[in-house]
Amino acid sequence: MLKIYNSLNRQKEIFKPIQEGKINLYICGVTVYDYCHIGHARTYTAFDVIIRYLKWRGYHVTHVRNITDIEDKIIKRANENNENYQDVVNRFIKAMYEDFDALGISKPDHDPKATEYIPQMIKMIEKLIDNGYAYIGTNGDVYYEVRKFANYGELAHRDIDQLESGARVDISEVKRDPLDFVLWKLAKPNEPFWESPWGPGRPGWHLECSVMSTVLLGNTFDIHGGGKDLIFPHHENEIAQSEGATHCHFVNTWMHAGYLQINKEKMSKSLGNFFTIRDVLKDHHPETLRYFFTTSHYRSPLSYSEDALHQAHSSLCRFYTAMRDLPNVEAPIDSEFEKKFVEAMDDDFNTPIALSVLFDLAHEIQRLREKEPKMAAEYAGLLKKLGGILGVLQHPPEEFLKSGTTDLDVKKIEELITLRNQARTNKNWAKADRVRAKLSAMSIVLEDGAEGTSWRYEK
Repeated sequence: MLKIYNSLNRQKEIFKPIQEGKINLYICGVTVYDYCHIGHARTYTAFDVIIRYLKWRGYHVTHVRNITDIEDKIIKRANENNENYQDVVNRFIKAMYEDFDALGISKPDHDPKATEYIPQMIKMIEKLIDNGYAYIGTNGDVYYEVRKFANYGELAHRDIDQLESGARVDISEVKRDPLDFVLWKLAKPNEPFWESPWGPGRPGWHLECSVMSTVLLGNTFDIHGGGKDLIFPHHENEIAQSEGATHCHFVNTWMHAGYLQINKEKMSKSLGNFFTIRDVLKDHHPETLRYFFTTSHYRSPLSYSEDALHQAHSSLCRFYTAMRDLPNVEAPIDSEFEKKFVEAMDDDFNTPIALSVLFDLAHEIQRLREKEPKMAAEYAGLLKKLGGILGVLQHPPEEFLKSGTTDLDVKKIEELITLRNQARTNKNWAKADRVRAKLSAMSIVLEDGAEGTSWRYEK
């Protein structure tokens, strides 16, 4: 029985989709003004695992992940580069998909761009004005009047007075209340704009997701996700906008991924602890980074470090070593390992527990390798099958274990291994140890078995 932690109620709930067997799911996407960082990678990998599991469990999932292609940061970057904002957008959309593809993050069913939905955004603003939730400020911008929405603050679990005193809000005489947020922003000189009843301008950032989600998934849908930093004000504002316009309950289950931390601090450009996905992947296998993200529950904070990535790579090597040299056969049906894996994932997608099941499975494969090779091969098939739900263990074992050796002389490595084994045969242990030490200095790890010596690269 699948249980999901709902941020709205702060508890795990038995999940029941609106339509049996079908799930409509929306994830807040990237603002494309720069290369994606590993904080993005953590969030979207977490939801990719969740979506993979839901599909594996038999649900038909409609996944929408928007692209914010108009926003102050984009305009600022275009002006800095003296280029058209669309050129900035196109370049970083391409880069985003390159990075996500490298990490095995599946493409959504719909990836709407904000600028494709401007007419629908204007219609929602008109509804909010007609319903008494929005007004035109003294500067001509259109604002949402937060105090008109009775449930404002429900997702953040704070009352409206706490939010006003504690949040970073733009205090301005053009608004009726500091918490009021912009729905339509009039364009400044030399800024991109679209025509509207209130003058040329562009939509507010919060409005984009309300419109794209309800247009593509309906006024009420099953799951809305994103990073924890979006709970307030972005998701709070989405609820206010959507319910104020449609008079329908907006989302049944809210899911939020935890922060990625560097030295126990949230990653940010201002702190100088900012790493792009592509920079990290220069030194680490994509599956290593992806595996690292699954070692922590998606709701928990996760501390990034080089040591943590090396540990992740070593863990993957253990799994691939267990599968090494075994034939590809069908996984067993109704295995206790699979049942335990499902039990872990049904409990709010508990990937650390699911990984512990995979470690037990890998240990069993090694135990059975000599005594019951057929069963060992079947379990190796199960390990690959379950790993695939997490998006790992899909490479041929030899390919992964020797990945990163492109700058090394593989022929030289094989010659040294042969030299070491000859020394061992001759009981020249000192020479064998010297050769092994030389290989170790090249980051080559040896494993001696009944069928000879195998090796892997471990930086």
